[in-house]
Amino acid sequence: MTPAPEVPSPLADPSADPLPRGRFLVLEGIDGCGKTTQVAALAEWLPRSGLLPPGAELLVTREPGGTALGQALRQLLLNPPGEAAAQPTAELLLYAADRAQHVQQRIAPALAAGHWVLSDRFSGSTAAYQGYGRGLGLALIEQLERIATADLQPDLTLWLDLPLAESRRRRAGRAADRMEAAGDAFLERVCGGFAALAAQRGWCRFDATLAPEQLSAAIGALLEQRVGGMVPPGVPPQRAADPGGCLPIPARAGPIRGPGPRPRTKAKHQGPAQGARVFPMAERHG
Repeated sequence: MTPAPEVPSPLADPSADPLPRGRFLVLEGIDGCGKTTQVAALAEWLPRSGLLPPGAELLVTREPGGTALGQALRQLLLNPPGEAAAQPTAELLLYAADRAQHVQQRIAPALAAGHWVLSDRFSGSTAAYQGYGRGLGLALIEQLERIATADLQPDLTLWLDLPLAESRRRRAGRAADRMEAAGDAFLERVCGGFAALAAQRGWCRFDATLAPEQLSAAIGALLEQRVGGMVPPGVPPQRAADPGGCLPIPARAGPIRGPGPRPRTKAKHQGPAQGARVFPMAERHG
């Protein structure tokens, strides 16, 4: 049987000079923290910020659902039909499958080609929701993470920290998915998990109660401050006092239950293919 020809990444340009490896940025946090709004703001700002090298493009994506397979898995995970809701271990494995496809099909090829990737959620959400929230063993989750990601880690993770009460207020009146409907005790454990993970993995914490414009300014200042000399993944950033610095991580995580102006750089946006989310400049989400 003749093997199928390899399909090049839509971001790749074979005629262009090779670019250095791209950057991988992730936003994490509970539902209602403003990730979607801040991803949209970054999708608008980053290509004109001067931070991307010439020729680099920005891929904006999400988990679950960053590929065609991921879109189908997202429906099963968050809004399953009838009695198709996955049990905790099955749920964990479905998230791992979504991530493995996402990394191999979208994220890794883009980074290897020198492009930047901005993702709404990554492996930290699985540890927070399925580990701290569902009570599955963190050792198992870390093992699956290594398999699914081939040890790929974000260059920088931005944690939008929002109290659960404010999350409930912001989500009032909208239909809840399976995670949002799991109850306050579950979501409190998830919040504690995000705090623990942020401290362990060197994430940058931001106060998500700020007005969206203030939060966007703080994130932009942090990226201006750090991206040029990116700290390796997992190294805790310096706790700067200026608006661009990371806030201290609160010690509230409970035990796990159970197992000068920069030059403008022209960077094209890829159209939304196979679940990748690229927001037009005027679009905003709550």
